[in-house]
Amino acid sequence: MATHTQRATHSSGWTTFAAVLMTVGGVLAVFQGIAAIAKDDVVVETRNYSFSYSTTGWGWIHLILGIVIFLAGLALFTNALWARFLGVLLAGLSMLANFVWLPHYPVWSIIVIAIDIAIIWALCTGPQRSNR
Repeated sequence: MATHTQRATHSSGWTTFAAVLMTVGGVLAVFQGIAAIAKDDVVVETRNYSFSYSTTGWGWIHLILGIVIFLAGLALFTNALWARFLGVLLAGLSMLANFVWLPHYPVWSIIVIAIDIAIIWALCTGPQRSNR
């Protein structure tokens, strides 16, 4: 039987779920950023969009955000409270970035927004405590 201090050092299932989603999502965001920086044909450039920026600029945003999300996902495996707060903040920033990225890569952006919602939910539910 695990003591209270042992339980507190291990992450809950939902925290681990969020950590895995963040590490995988961070790596995918890095690849997405590299594709946009390279001006790959995967990225669609649209005209007359309210949040119109160069795809190279968005590529750098996704690349940097992806690296930070990946590192925060790794930190979540330690179950540190600051990592949970950082994870919620970064998932929110990722949602915002992918909302603005919608015209360039709509299907992927919607999928990432849904994953970010799942990450925020998993991190906000917190570890389950038993009364034993």
